[in-house]
Amino acid sequence: MTGAAAVPVIETRGLTKRYRGGQLAVDGLDLTVPGGSVFGFLGPNGSGKTTTIRMLMGLIAPTSGTASVLGRPMPGAARTVLPHVGALIEGPALYGFLSGRDNLVRYDRADPTADPRTRGARVGDALDRVGLAAAGGKKARAYSLGMKQRLGLAAALLRPRRLLVLDEPTNGLDPQGMREIRTLVRELAAEGTTVFLSSHLLDEIEQVCTHAAVMARGRLLTQGPVTELAAGTRGRLAVTTPDPADAARVLAEHGVTGLTLDGDRVRADAPPVSVELSELNAALVKSGVRVRSFGVERASLEDAFVALTGEGFDVAG
Repeated sequence: MTGAAAVPVIETRGLTKRYRGGQLAVDGLDLTVPGGSVFGFLGPNGSGKTTTIRMLMGLIAPTSGTASVLGRPMPGAARTVLPHVGALIEGPALYGFLSGRDNLVRYDRADPTADPRTRGARVGDALDRVGLAAAGGKKARAYSLGMKQRLGLAAALLRPRRLLVLDEPTNGLDPQGMREIRTLVRELAAEGTTVFLSSHLLDEIEQVCTHAAVMARGRLLTQGPVTELAAGTRGRLAVTTPDPADAARVLAEHGVTGLTLDGDRVRADAPPVSVELSELNAALVKSGVRVRSFGVERASLEDAFVALTGEGFDVAG
């Protein structure tokens, strides 16, 4: 990266948060979010993601270490930084007795830099952008969880933002809504907005994010371009056969581990480099297993996550 994109939009050094009672929520975090990136922030429940986001937004103070957002120290520079940041953290705070449109009007009025003459246009554009134009007149208490998420995102988009921080932005959305939010994130990034989002949906992160970081138990395990995170992880052996049970038995006899069966597909941990794939394939054929496809699949971001944390991903986020 060169130019403005090379300047970190978010940077932390030794960022630590210890709560009363000694609980260490974030431990020495060194995080760098490049400008212009779509940055995925990953970690199981209790890993420290939301605590980190709250510190970055100036909602809570760190115990030690430093954090800067848009090149300014947080929380000290919150008043100058936050007008350039849109955020959706732990779900939107809405007035249920107001319509979706009137909720956005309230948010816009709270911004001292917002021109009241163009308020209606801004609110209309934000509703349209998140697919709520037709529901803008409904009371917010009648909104589904997914609609409330959309409205919270619309509030974050009332003004052009240099940085958008999203905590589980697709929570409660159906597959179509998730695709729309994914498209919106791409559009915002193309317009120059850096997007920082936490999510438990690893395949979504892999599709939309350019960079990612993985946290577990308050510590940063790795960060970097998404393509590089998975590249260092061994993929999974995959065999397609009408004889999956026999294939699994033969592979197990040859020391292959982590076997799972799904229809006519057998997947397993990639064998050690000392084991020739051709020998495994030959053993299957010799045992009468009809092999339709055989090979090692490219490692996914989920494979990398499991390899790093030693655990599956907790969908509670």
